[in-house]
Amino acid sequence: MRWLIFACLNVIRNRRRSLLTVMIAAIAMAAILVGSGFALFTYHSLAQKAARDDGNLIITNPHFFVKIAEHPLQYGLDHFDGLRSKLLQDNDVRAVLPRIHFSGLVSNGDKTSTFIGLGVEPDEFRVKGPFLDLLAGKVLNGKQGKDGLPEVVMAKGLARSMNVKPGDGITLLSTTTDGALNAIDFVVRGVYSTGVPALDNRQLYVNLDTAQSLLATKKISTLSVYLFDIGKTAEKLTRYQKLLPRLLVTPWWKHAFYYHSVRSLYNRIFGLLGIILVLLVFFSISNTMSMTVTERTREIGTMSAMGASRSEIIRNFVFESAFIGGVGSILGALIAALMNWGLLQLDFQMPPPPGSSQSYPLLIEFSVPLAVAVGLTLTLVCILAALNAAHRGCRMSVTDALSHV
Repeated sequence: MRWLIFACLNVIRNRRRSLLTVMIAAIAMAAILVGSGFALFTYHSLAQKAARDDGNLIITNPHFFVKIAEHPLQYGLDHFDGLRSKLLQDNDVRAVLPRIHFSGLVSNGDKTSTFIGLGVEPDEFRVKGPFLDLLAGKVLNGKQGKDGLPEVVMAKGLARSMNVKPGDGITLLSTTTDGALNAIDFVVRGVYSTGVPALDNRQLYVNLDTAQSLLATKKISTLSVYLFDIGKTAEKLTRYQKLLPRLLVTPWWKHAFYYHSVRSLYNRIFGLLGIILVLLVFFSISNTMSMTVTERTREIGTMSAMGASRSEIIRNFVFESAFIGGVGSILGALIAALMNWGLLQLDFQMPPPPGSSQSYPLLIEFSVPLAVAVGLTLTLVCILAALNAAHRGCRMSVTDALSHV
């Protein structure tokens, strides 16, 4: 305790230099936490989006993602109701939603275009939340529309291309599971935007039973399992793989290509930024401690003459440097926490990322374990810088140190 008190007193002997060094450490700490917090927020947001779009776990035929089907739903799932009921008995499961992926031609009578369709149940829109930006009309509700026709909701680019709006009629043409052509008339119930122009130009949603009628089948493409806690995905993956050995159970991250690309890019960017900031702190502390050791050379000689060992003298400088690093880390963490709170209040919006047309909020995630790890790292860097400077300063003999000017 006595050495710690001496170290604190020595730090405040030169207030201006010590304050500047503490602020450098604090700014570096805050910058690392803010950058890492933004990356963590992005990772978690993309993970939640991927799990929300396709489900925490996707159950399919073993060949569904491997082989190219010769006709629609060749590798689909049949008689899925029993499996669905079995999965819903798990208290960690929020919903189990069947889905059909299909494609074909859409026509308004004057113009024809290609589409990418999804056959879903009405619960899809309730379970997944506001994953679509509804521009006009309403989402599917499982009921028949005007004149008893089935309903469809279309992405804005496709609706604009077909020149249709809610209440208008269109025709969907697709290939059945037997290879024949089938067409069904629909009424447009709503128009939405996904935020991704490529999808907005081709995508549409229809009710699951209508999609099955169009494809003349009772099969589905995938069975998506939604959990209450995304953190339990790995645990449930292992369990369901043993429970369903004849089916393929795929976690959300297996096909989250955008998530992996962004994570890889951000890890490199913010990792390099962190290394630069740590080096900045190292050289700053080294400079400060070198100046301190030089100014106190005669003091070092006096302490040596009084019987203090070299390790005791070096320990004093290490404690001073650790004090500077610790105070700087605490201040930096407070600055990062304050920025986190401020961004929550101000609601800043980031510009749309590549491939998207929707902005997103600028937020950072304050992680206590990360703050502790970064703080300990910066403090260790400060200690290493002090060891380097103090070791060089203590090499001088007692006579030369006492006569140093």
